[in-house]
Amino acid sequence: MNRVEPKPTLRRFHQASWDEPVIFELSQPGQRGVLPPEVEPALSAETGDVAGSLPAGIRRDVPPALPEMAQLHVLRHYVRLSQENLGVDFNIDVGQGTCTMKYSPKVNDQIARSHKLAALHPLQDESTLQGILAIVYRLQEMLKAISGMDHVSLQPGAGSAAIWANVSMIRAYHTSRGDTARDEVITTIFSHPSNAACAKTAGYRVITLYPDSDGYPDLAALKAAVSERTAALLITNPEDTGIFNPRIDEFVRVVHAAGGLCSYDQANANGILGITRARDAGFDLCHFNLHKTFSTPHGCGGPAAGASCVTDALAPYLPRPVVAFDGQNYFLDDDRPQSIGKVRPFYGVAQNILKAYAWIMSLGADGLREVAEIAVLNNNYLMRKVLEIRGASAPYAKGKRRLEQVRYSWEQLSTDTGIHSEEIGYRAADFGTHYWTSHHPYVVPEPMTLEPTESYSQADLDEYAAILRQIAEEAYTQPELVRTAPHNSTVHKTQPEPFDDPAQWAVTWRAYLRKTGQAKATGGD
Repeated sequence: MNRVEPKPTLRRFHQASWDEPVIFELSQPGQRGVLPPEVEPALSAETGDVAGSLPAGIRRDVPPALPEMAQLHVLRHYVRLSQENLGVDFNIDVGQGTCTMKYSPKVNDQIARSHKLAALHPLQDESTLQGILAIVYRLQEMLKAISGMDHVSLQPGAGSAAIWANVSMIRAYHTSRGDTARDEVITTIFSHPSNAACAKTAGYRVITLYPDSDGYPDLAALKAAVSERTAALLITNPEDTGIFNPRIDEFVRVVHAAGGLCSYDQANANGILGITRARDAGFDLCHFNLHKTFSTPHGCGGPAAGASCVTDALAPYLPRPVVAFDGQNYFLDDDRPQSIGKVRPFYGVAQNILKAYAWIMSLGADGLREVAEIAVLNNNYLMRKVLEIRGASAPYAKGKRRLEQVRYSWEQLSTDTGIHSEEIGYRAADFGTHYWTSHHPYVVPEPMTLEPTESYSQADLDEYAAILRQIAEEAYTQPELVRTAPHNSTVHKTQPEPFDDPAQWAVTWRAYLRKTGQAKATGGD
């Protein structure tokens, strides 16, 4: 009998490459995937002219120029695209950095696809929506316990939308008190950029704190920054370096003493579940990303889901409606005169809310804490493996452990070889895996941000570290091999210049046709 050889540490990989056009270019006039049934005359008479009931300003003059394709060709198109992709179902996805790409149990997808949810419409009478409203309410209660806060809204459509909701509530709170001179928000350079972006969009002046020599946000700088103009502190903890700030309660006290509010960005909560809570540090608001910590899929950047959590003092300003329970029925409380209003249609992303609820229920309180403990264990194991690689380092907090992620640096490797972090990422695609540098600006030079979560085994982490070790060795011995990557993958290097030139932007197919002068020739308009 032949002996089964063990799996090689670096598996052979070569991705399918179809050079697949966009679906509009595959369109053939007259082809059909599905033939809709003829409408019965009696039904047509009963429903009337539906389109004619629409205001003239929103009716189309001509039908939309949708692609025309046979069903088999549609199937081939999307299967080919799937073969040119990477994702958590294909590869070890620890290289997604701060996005917490964990495994999402497929049973939760099946639950969310149930006709019991898919057939619902948010404009139904509340009496017919008791099931989903119960799920929303119960998830709110769970997140209250996890965060320590008094009230939760699941209306935000993502983490950034939840930050925007929190910033809006902060503004409404100060305005209601006549404290309109507070026009500054403080954040840190290693907090998620959405904090600064949302505050700036809301009209605030943003003050950014930088770390001290140990990587902690500088407390002295915070004390110098706060004033009677301080509206709030928006801070991520642990920050995107993976370093947890043990003095976070002191930061809160300083801001509160100046009359400001404190909002905790808990998108990086995967390493602190059941261990510490926003309320325990004195925060007034916090938010979660359900598509990170609570295992609902990102879906290529969406649909996501966010949660805004607040104390009693901020509750009047929550987005409306709020899902409430009167002891017998669940209902939408829309009578909230101080509310900031809606931050997305209806009452949240129901499918993701259901998936997060199922994930939490399957684990329980002890399971949530175990998630955090394994995530921290995995991260520190991987950090030890990475720091053994020539040219890699982990700036700040030298010799100390991190929580659920680390922002590494390839500065030494780049100095020695001329290879940059982005080029290492392109080469990583040749091994069938993903890699992320960091948010801009690159405060950590030549950055690489890894977050293994609780989903990955020791063998997975060993394999990922082996890939990085192989690429680093190639950078020192065969730099051109890395510089010209990828070789086995379909990803390609994009030129950044067009991103800064609105004249070249085309976010839809029709916009592309207009900009390339093809609109009239192809009927694209």
